[in-house]
Amino acid sequence: MDNSLLLSSIAKYVTLDEQEEQYLLSLLHYKKAKRKQLVLEEGDISSKVIFVTAGCLRSYAVDKNGTEHVLQFAPPGWWIVDMRSYITGEPARLNIDAIDDSEYIFFNKTDFEELNLKVPKFERFNRILGQNAIATYQHRQIDNAIFAAMERYANFCQLYPSLIKTLPQKQVASYIGVTPEFLSKMLNTTIVK
Repeated sequence: MDNSLLLSSIAKYVTLDEQEEQYLLSLLHYKKAKRKQLVLEEGDISSKVIFVTAGCLRSYAVDKNGTEHVLQFAPPGWWIVDMRSYITGEPARLNIDAIDDSEYIFFNKTDFEELNLKVPKFERFNRILGQNAIATYQHRQIDNAIFAAMERYANFCQLYPSLIKTLPQKQVASYIGVTPEFLSKMLNTTIVK
């Protein structure tokens, strides 16, 4: 499998030497997921850190009425994990599945922790990634609290420009917190104007 996307993602923040890079690559596992295949199921323990190389994964929770609430999309070059389950070892509250046929690289938790200990630059990379994730999460919470649906949709388009034309409207609606019918009506009204 081609590891260039992963290595270029890491290189945006830190420079690994040849030995560090080879050690990192020795810990990787490769997997494929068919469309709609679960990668993590609610109730399981999240024990992998996943980096998407092809296709798209998403994380979501299901409420008591069976409605899905999308938390994140992970197109190629994005990381995805149920962080709380991964850190605490508690059962996952999120599902992660493939939106379409996908490929991903993952680290097992033990290997990932060892990599962080043995390659301090990689630990720095993870800190930066974590900080970016927290900042994105905070902005999403603020957006959901103060912005109208159209503004949330615009922010979604900015965050996931490669997905706008490929995702079903139902999933986009779930992500921005509206019904698919409302999103369709909102977009049709905007196009007409």
